[in-house]
Amino acid sequence: MKLFYGEIEGKKVIINDEEQQHIVKVLRMKQGEEIYVTDGNGALASGKLVIEGKKAAIDVSEIKENLKDFNPKLHIAIAPTKNIDRIEFFVEKAVEMGISEISIIITEKTERKNINIDKIRKQAVAASKQSLRFHFPVINDPVKLTDFLKDINSENTFVAHCHENLERMELKSIPTMEEITFLIGPEGDFSEKEIAFLAEQKIKAVSLGNQRLRTETAGVFVAAWNYYNMI
Repeated sequence: MKLFYGEIEGKKVIINDEEQQHIVKVLRMKQGEEIYVTDGNGALASGKLVIEGKKAAIDVSEIKENLKDFNPKLHIAIAPTKNIDRIEFFVEKAVEMGISEISIIITEKTERKNINIDKIRKQAVAASKQSLRFHFPVINDPVKLTDFLKDINSENTFVAHCHENLERMELKSIPTMEEITFLIGPEGDFSEKEIAFLAEQKIKAVSLGNQRLRTETAGVFVAAWNYYNMI
């Protein structure tokens, strides 16, 4: 399946401009090839490719709507790493494994404050197409940890940290939920002040095992755990 991103409104399908350039100039696809277009919101159009000069369109043969999304829905709020390539790696792998939402959180120990969120969103779209996802994940703007916590439901929110002297539950003991949010800290972990504040918000702490995982590894680990539990 050759999957591309575009707009689907009723029977009208418009392939994204950047996607058109990719089809014509990079992939050099031919007139009449079978292609698929998704809007990233659960709709999928199939048909034949139409090439008109430097433009690409689709002669639609079928449109499917309300395609099933992943369940449970996973939202990971993760602090950016100093080397942004590591967060980009996390985003790519987490998207492939069905994550529904990603938030970039700024904590006390976060060294990198400037994030090219548009680039990360493009990478999420690319990973979604590569893994044949018809529901693209939401990539939120960077936000301070304290502001992020204003809108969360503590009942289904958990934090993974490395403070061994504090009580932490096992990942496998988390009950099945339709939606779940995980907080993952920066290099150097959350500060003790932040962990105390999270506890005050009734956010439960979770252990990811005996090894100390890097930020992006912890994120991928949680995404893989959720992927395993998907139905």
